[in-house]
Amino acid sequence: MGSQSGFTKRLSDAPPHFFEAEVAGLAWLSVPGGVRTASVIGLEPGHLVLQHVDEVQPNRNAAREFGAQLAITHRAGASAFGAPPDGYDGPLYIGNRQLPAAHEATWGAFYARDRVLPYLEIARRVRNISDEGARAVREACDLVSSGAFNDDEPPARLHGDLWNGNVLWSADGVVLIDPAAHGGHRETDLAMLALFGCPYLDDVFGGYESKAHLRAGWAERIPLHQLHPLAVHAAGHGASYGRALHEAATAVLELA
Repeated sequence: MGSQSGFTKRLSDAPPHFFEAEVAGLAWLSVPGGVRTASVIGLEPGHLVLQHVDEVQPNRNAAREFGAQLAITHRAGASAFGAPPDGYDGPLYIGNRQLPAAHEATWGAFYARDRVLPYLEIARRVRNISDEGARAVREACDLVSSGAFNDDEPPARLHGDLWNGNVLWSADGVVLIDPAAHGGHRETDLAMLALFGCPYLDDVFGGYESKAHLRAGWAERIPLHQLHPLAVHAAGHGASYGRALHEAATAVLELA
């Protein structure tokens, strides 16, 4: 997969159990047949050492394999929507922002309450989203909370921060880093890949469907599942993400 040398991540002002949450997530996501995760070499206060990954250019075959493996990772499941990795009871994070844990039997209420609204409120305070945009997001969250998009799918084992920067392409296949691992809807991971431009995305989706069929209408629901990453980014990365969040919320309302 790569050399045995280590890559050290340091964060002197890391919030409590920041790296412990990452280690727990990497271990939980590592399931037989699923996408590989970066190997942990060492964990100490303020820093984490991961095995170095020698990266190569992605290709269509690797993308299909990644998609098929991601379906297997998701299928490993979680105890509830919002559940942390098994055996870990500390705080969760996405980036350096805390990610609320939950133990919900249904998806919608959890997703609106714990994955969108907390970050919307931050985005409002820092003026990264307009009043009109915030109203649209709250209306969309009311719709989601009502159960309008609930289905009979069980909680999936999500990476939770699956943008292209956390997908490392090695000669032996994809290796995942920097998870915000929790139990959620599998379409959320796929929507995040779509949001930030994963290479050969159609092949990733094709590989995924070779192992796990996606429910009808999944492509139209991509904006629904992008509310979370867009809200997180609107909270800390500028008004352009607030505008994108507003657009996604409008698209969600049009699904009703």
